[in-house]
Amino acid sequence: MLDIHSHILFGIDDGAKSLNDSIELIKQAQTEGVTKIIATPHKDPKYQPSKETILSKVKELNNKIKELNLNIKVLPGQEVRLYQNLIDDLLSNQLMTLNNENKYILIEFPSTHVPQYSSQILYELQLKGIRPIIVHPERNDDIIKNPKILEDFVKNGALAQITAGSIIGKFGRKSKKTSHLLLKHNLISFIASDAHNLKTRTFNLKHAKSKLYKKFGKDFTEELFNNASLILTNDYIHCDYDSLK
Repeated sequence: MLDIHSHILFGIDDGAKSLNDSIELIKQAQTEGVTKIIATPHKDPKYQPSKETILSKVKELNNKIKELNLNIKVLPGQEVRLYQNLIDDLLSNQLMTLNNENKYILIEFPSTHVPQYSSQILYELQLKGIRPIIVHPERNDDIIKNPKILEDFVKNGALAQITAGSIIGKFGRKSKKTSHLLLKHNLISFIASDAHNLKTRTFNLKHAKSKLYKKFGKDFTEELFNNASLILTNDYIHCDYDSLK
């Protein structure tokens, strides 16, 4: 299993604080069935890690994993908070796509709202050959109030990823309800952990998968988890959504 969204890199954002923390998260990921994990530290007003720093820490973490004979591989990426100069920074090689070499990038909205310029930035990304993946829309206040906001983005080519913890209620009743609604209408293409630590923000992938099996069936669930592998091969991911009423 590939987990496309995590904060396992140590000392770089609000995720793992030390190399030891990163290793403990890696061990927990293994128990969840993860064999590859993309480290996606925040790129937002508070955290500004450079590509060079991310690549260096990914290399250091993979060396430690190899030393400990753990069966997992860490790949580089970023979770980019949407901002007006995003395209300029992408073109100047300051931002990182998933695995630093493909056509997909994680895009985060502020938790309280969806910026007015979002549609334009998401459109321009696609013009540049980069497909945006909107992360945890079920935790965004505007989308919780009006899920059709996400439908419009998906209709225009964006994809979306739900946090495993939301499915099982770790982020509250509203996020859980919204996640199930978005899943019901096929507006979600990925499930990921968004793991930050070993206590309050863990992986929850097995638990979420079990819930999805019961509610939506095996085929639907397996497709959600298997879509992640298509990112690494730069395959096109089709989203055959059902319109919200």
